[in-house]
Amino acid sequence: MLKTGILNPQVLSLLARVRHTNALVIADRGFPFWPDVETVDLSLVDDLPTVLQVLAAIRPNFHIAHACMACEFLRENMPATRARFAKALQGIATTHEPHVQFKQRVPAAIGLIRTGDTVQYANMVLVSG
Repeated sequence: MLKTGILNPQVLSLLARVRHTNALVIADRGFPFWPDVETVDLSLVDDLPTVLQVLAAIRPNFHIAHACMACEFLRENMPATRARFAKALQGIATTHEPHVQFKQRVPAAIGLIRTGDTVQYANMVLVSG
């Protein structure tokens, strides 16, 4: 039985299948559902867990080479929120692109982790290194 780290077997399974250059999506509560993309739904209530909480949990065991977010995230959120995300992604090359283009990356992902996050456009595609 696991005693520390990620305890959720579905999240562990997703992480174990991510290889070099594969992508994993962490999404907010309103992100669309893709029938062909394995989704682990961790949402419980508003903002529990958040995208940043899930990111913090997976970072110790997942080498992230690149993160991609929607440029709408920058436009729709206050500086303090943008700063929290920048700090959480520190050391990871991060790009922003239009949300429509961002969503085109999702079908190629190994899986998607849905959170209860209410931050606008908090979604991220994480590419392994």
